[in-house]
Amino acid sequence: MKKLLQTTSCLLLAGLTLTVPFAASAQKKPTAKPANAESAIREADIKRDLFALAGDHFRGREGGTLDELKASVWLADQIRATGMLPAGDDGTYFQWFNLQRTRLSKSSTLRIGTHEIRLNEDGAVTAPTNANVNAPLVYVGSGSAAELAKVDVKGKAVAVQIAGAPTDGISYRRYVFGKFAGQASELVKAGAVAVVFVSDPAQQALYDHWSHVFERGRYSLPGAASTKVVSTPPVVWLPASAASWVQQAGQQLTAELKVESFQYPSVNIVAKMPGTDAQLKKEYVLFSTHQDHDGVRAPVAGDSIYNGADDNATGCAALLAIMRAFKQQPGRRSALFVYQGSEERGLIGSTYFSAHPTVPQSSIVAVLNAEMMGRNAPDSAALLGSTPPHLNSSDLVKTALAANQAGPKFKLDTEWDKPTHPEGWYFRSDHLPYARLGIPAIMYTSLLHVDYHTPRDEPSRIDYAKLTRMTQWMYLTGWAVANRAAPPAREPGFKLER
Repeated sequence: MKKLLQTTSCLLLAGLTLTVPFAASAQKKPTAKPANAESAIREADIKRDLFALAGDHFRGREGGTLDELKASVWLADQIRATGMLPAGDDGTYFQWFNLQRTRLSKSSTLRIGTHEIRLNEDGAVTAPTNANVNAPLVYVGSGSAAELAKVDVKGKAVAVQIAGAPTDGISYRRYVFGKFAGQASELVKAGAVAVVFVSDPAQQALYDHWSHVFERGRYSLPGAASTKVVSTPPVVWLPASAASWVQQAGQQLTAELKVESFQYPSVNIVAKMPGTDAQLKKEYVLFSTHQDHDGVRAPVAGDSIYNGADDNATGCAALLAIMRAFKQQPGRRSALFVYQGSEERGLIGSTYFSAHPTVPQSSIVAVLNAEMMGRNAPDSAALLGSTPPHLNSSDLVKTALAANQAGPKFKLDTEWDKPTHPEGWYFRSDHLPYARLGIPAIMYTSLLHVDYHTPRDEPSRIDYAKLTRMTQWMYLTGWAVANRAAPPAREPGFKLER
């Protein structure tokens, strides 16, 4: 009897040993998702970083100059301080690439009658071209069909008064630049050997603001089709002050334009925070921005430094803040941070990185791009890539919209994402090369404003409370993508309109 009791006790104890862990594991709750670190994103940090980067010390950070390189080294130091790991070339934070620049040489000359046109001072040639022209100048008013019917333009230089334009200042620029391509092309087809556009008084402010962009010439990656040196009829843009004398009959236009082309370096800055999941850490949520702006140019109201506080020191400061959040609490997927150089030169850095990423291209599951996030109404913003034909991931957009509702609750402007919008804003920032590769990509922006690409884009004009909320929105989207089970689904049949 005693042996039976002992045996029964042993069996009961053995049963408890086996069954208790099973019962405990059966009742164990699923592992909770890690709490985000949104509180690590602080307005004071963002403001400090932006004032440092967009101050006069970095002289506007023009792409491909020592100023961009100095700013990039400063950013790398700040990135190192956040605890992010280098993810550039050879264990560094940097990925180097070359710019190919094609411009008119300083020996180029242009004269109309007795007026010598000092290039980029008295007038601008809108595209670099090799040209030798010695031709009579004819004035055709606004270049209407009725006016052109009175003049044989073949073999002549043709002067045109730019007439009529939208009242919206931003669209006004697009309208005038469209003239340089469209109307000039038609005149060249008719036989013109040069085209001279003359501003009217209402356009003088536009000329003062934008004629400087042609001084730099054309940029691209080496080997791109746009590096080809061409010999085409020149297109000239003159200020309103030329209107009084350019109409005089009997004048000759003489031009000897010479093109030079050369290379020099620019740089991407790349960092990462590894994920915590053994499998998902092999995938990356890419946070994107650009560090360059327009540098030092002709002064406007006595200021020659184009600081680019909104464009795009806002994005740079935002990414530093998001890095601090991911350092405090890493996601399951890895976070990749890319500052793309020479964006203002034509999305050069992002074009290079998207084609030569420092992680496998297939491992990039989403691109969240920060572009000008600190101006305009405090409660409004835009998410580009959220409407067709620019929508390449409904899944990613839904995640971003949910993050907006959970966070800042911005009223979203969808007009600027439409293919009919005159600014074509979707095609002018660093998400574009990734979208063209089919990678889910969106852009966070508070849109253009009157200080866009002027020396008035200063740190003192930024709405820092709004910029902080924009940063939090971008972070919350990326955090959700970093921790979900599946990457954002890609839109079937995605195709951009151009």
